[in-house]
Amino acid sequence: MKVLLIDVYNYNRGGAETVCFNTGRLLQQHGHDVVYFCLKWKRNLPSPFERYFPESKETRRGVFRQVKNLVNYFYHFEAARKMDQLLRDEQPDIAHIHLIWGQITESILPVLRRHGVPVVLTAHDFRVVCPAYVFRDGRGRICERCQGRSFYHCFLHKCAKNNWVMSGVMAAEQYFRNAFFNPSRLIDGFIYVSQFTKKKHDTYMPALREKPNMVLYNSAPEIASAPCQKQGEPYFLFMGRLSGEKGIRTLVEAMNGLPSCRLKVAGTGPQEAELKRYAAEHGLSNVSFCGYQTGEPLATLVRNARFIVVPSECYENNPMSIIEAYAIGTPVIGAHIGGIPEIVPEGVTGFRFESRNADDLRVKLAAAASLSNDAYAAMQRAALAFAREHFNTENYYPRLIAFYNRCITNPSPHRP
Repeated sequence: MKVLLIDVYNYNRGGAETVCFNTGRLLQQHGHDVVYFCLKWKRNLPSPFERYFPESKETRRGVFRQVKNLVNYFYHFEAARKMDQLLRDEQPDIAHIHLIWGQITESILPVLRRHGVPVVLTAHDFRVVCPAYVFRDGRGRICERCQGRSFYHCFLHKCAKNNWVMSGVMAAEQYFRNAFFNPSRLIDGFIYVSQFTKKKHDTYMPALREKPNMVLYNSAPEIASAPCQKQGEPYFLFMGRLSGEKGIRTLVEAMNGLPSCRLKVAGTGPQEAELKRYAAEHGLSNVSFCGYQTGEPLATLVRNARFIVVPSECYENNPMSIIEAYAIGTPVIGAHIGGIPEIVPEGVTGFRFESRNADDLRVKLAAAASLSNDAYAAMQRAALAFAREHFNTENYYPRLIAFYNRCITNPSPHRP
């Protein structure tokens, strides 16, 4: 089988790219041909298919660059042309989309349909039903006012980064897409990475219930044979973007009052200066900022962390940080929000706390720090067992291939 994998970025920018590249490697290991379609970015990895990559807002040049950026948020003309050429040359059996909205755009969907290529989408976020991706308004509150159709609420509540213009553009794009390129017509199958994600899509775009779909947790390429041995003093670890929706401010506040506990923060983002200032003003010498980490330095941080903390304040789906932690037997403290509760059974593989509640998080951090050696070892073993049951590639691969074949052999009524 020849599989076309589609993502905005051809480098590891976030969880969606991690899943996309892991899927590509897994398919190749089982003898399948893999073709990639992404945009051009300065950080892109070399690719034999880069001649098909359209310009991005970063690489686009010319006097009318900003005008083109705005137009291409709705419809990327070059992406449609390049996709047409790629399909003529490569003739894939199926296309698997990870990210396209607002970048590659829905412009490629009619092209894929015209060539008779079935399309599968993995819903890494909620962009199909929420203009601002994560059901969160400009004040950082959970927001489901649009209800899959009244997208003007995105503008009224400045859901896109608390910005009127950006929120208006995203609301307009959602109206445009649903009117002319509705995913329920142009996408043949949907993969949801959590039961929570499926529920939200089914609720706010009921037509998707009739499409082939399945819940398939993201996988870990490798799962350790035994829990990793921790070295050095114990610490909690946050890894990710330092921004409001990730809940890092709540975590840093929770460390106030836990002088014997240590927190390491790996990442950068718009809240970095604010967080460092808060830590300095409150004398939080137990909080250290490690900056952006990747590769072996990040792996070492994860390996030696006593717990990974995922304090999200938005609807997370199936965080790769949790999967990667479990794969080496590291327990997790996660917010009770989105898809996190599905994969963090309380007191078994870690602890859960009320999202946005620093006091509740402080209690769980203290409980985690005070676990006996035997109790902690049991939690490590449980995390590893959970990974083997739910995140192993031996289960992931046959389910993915069966779903591909289902979409190929049972074409959508709208597909030629």
